[in-house]
Amino acid sequence: MNTDKLPTRSENYSEWYNQLIQRAELADYAPVRGCMVVRPYGWALWENIQGALDRRFKETGHSNAAFPLFIPMSFLEKEKEHVEGFSPELAVVTIGGGEKLEEPLVVRPTSETIIGYMYSKWIKSYRDLPVLINQWGNVVRWEMRTRLFLRTLEFYWQEGHTAHATAEEAVEETVRMLNVYTDFAVNEAAVPVIPGRKSEAEKFAGASESYTIEAMMGDTRALQAGTSHFLGQNFAKAFDIQFLDPSNQLQYCWTTSWGLSTRFIGAIIMTHGDDQGLVMPPRLAPIQVVIVPIFRNDAEQAKVMPVAEAVNRQLAQFRVKLDARGEVTPGFKFNDWEMRGVPLRVEIGPKDVDNGVVTIARRHLPGREGKSTLPLEGDLAASIQAVLDEIQAAMLEKARKFRDEHIFEPKDYTELTEIVQNGWAYAYWCGSAECETKVKDDTKATTRCIPLDQADDQPGECIVCGQPARKKVYFARSY
Repeated sequence: MNTDKLPTRSENYSEWYNQLIQRAELADYAPVRGCMVVRPYGWALWENIQGALDRRFKETGHSNAAFPLFIPMSFLEKEKEHVEGFSPELAVVTIGGGEKLEEPLVVRPTSETIIGYMYSKWIKSYRDLPVLINQWGNVVRWEMRTRLFLRTLEFYWQEGHTAHATAEEAVEETVRMLNVYTDFAVNEAAVPVIPGRKSEAEKFAGASESYTIEAMMGDTRALQAGTSHFLGQNFAKAFDIQFLDPSNQLQYCWTTSWGLSTRFIGAIIMTHGDDQGLVMPPRLAPIQVVIVPIFRNDAEQAKVMPVAEAVNRQLAQFRVKLDARGEVTPGFKFNDWEMRGVPLRVEIGPKDVDNGVVTIARRHLPGREGKSTLPLEGDLAASIQAVLDEIQAAMLEKARKFRDEHIFEPKDYTELTEIVQNGWAYAYWCGSAECETKVKDDTKATTRCIPLDQADDQPGECIVCGQPARKKVYFARSY
C-alpha cells in the first residue's frame, strides 16, 4: 500500500478521487485509453450492488437473459433519434476473421435495438405480454473524456427491457423501476437520491420520457446515478414488435428500458469518502468487519490470537476479515483498512482479553469519537449487527444533511448563476430549450431533473425568462 497521504478533497477533489480508487485497489487504468481494470475489491463491491438490485428485479417479476455484444449497424439506423444520439460514441467492427464484413457490426452501446428485434420474433399475442427481461453485461461508448467508474469506454451495468400491451402499463413499469433504484440507493448505499423526470434535451436518445435518480457528490456536483425510460412505441414501430389484442386487432407494443452501471461505485466513493479514504456503507461493503489482533511479543500473541480466531468464527454471518499479517504493525493495518473504508474495525489486545471485551472503531466517525467496547460474553454478533445498522443510518443522515445544506432556491437569475458554482439551484423553469441552453452556456450547469413529488397547481415564474412556469427543476453542474 502507498503510505503517502492522499491529497485532501479541499486541495484537489479530482486527484483525491483518482488516487483513492487506485490506493484502495478498486480499479486501475487499462492499457487501452479510457478503459479500466476492476480489481477484486472493486468487483466485490459491484457483486454486492448486483445482488441487492437483482433481488429487487426478481421480486418485481423480471427474469435475466443475455443478448449479443455485436449489433448490426442497420439495427441502430432504424430508430432515427437513437442513432443520432449514439453515433459519436460507437465502436464499429468492420473486419472479422481477416475479411471485410458485409455489414459493419457495432459493439453494443445499449441493447434496445437487438432486444427489440428479438421481441418482434417472440411476441405474437396479448397473452405473451408483458415481457420483463433484464441483462447483466458490459457496453462500449467511445467517450472523449474519461474517469474511472464515472465515464469509461467500456463499463458494466444492467439493462432492463420490457414490452407491454398498453401505454399505462409501460409508464407504470418505468416509474416502478425508478422507485426500485431509489430504494436501492437510499437503503443499501446510503446515497440520498432525488427521483425525477429529465428534460427533453437531457432524455435518452429514442425515449418518449426519461426518468433519473440524481445524487449530490461531496464536491456538490450532481451525478446521474440510474435511469428509467418510457420508450413509447418508437422501438416497437422501428422493429415491428406487434401483438394481436383480445379483439384480434394487430397493435404495437409499448416498451421501456432502464439501467444502472458501475458509475454507481463512483457515487458511493464521492458521497461518503473522506480525506482518509473510502467510507463503505455496511450493506454493500466487500468487508463489513475487520478484526485486528494487537500484540508485541510471542506471549501476547499466544494470549490474543485464540480470542481473535474465536471472534472471527462468531462473526461468520458477516463479511469478516481476520487480519493476521505479522509483517506489518497494527497502526499500518488501521490505516490500510481505513483507506479501504471497512465500516467496523474490531481490535483485540491483551488488555481487551483481560477485560473480556473487544474495542470497536466505527469508520465513519473520526478518531476516538468512533471507539467503544463490546463484551465478549453474550451475543457478540447481535451487538455487531446493531452497530452496523447504526452506521448505515448515520451515513445516510450525514449525506442527506450535506445535500440539503447545498440546495438553494434562488430569488433571481443572477443568484442562480452564483449558487450552481458550489451547490444546486431549485427553481421554476418554463420548459423552453432556450432558457435551458442559456443556463448551460452561462454556468455549465444543466437541468438535472424535474422531481416527481411536486404539485401541478403551484404556478410560478421561470427563473431565466420570467414567463409563467408550472414546475420546478434542479440546476447543477454534473459529472
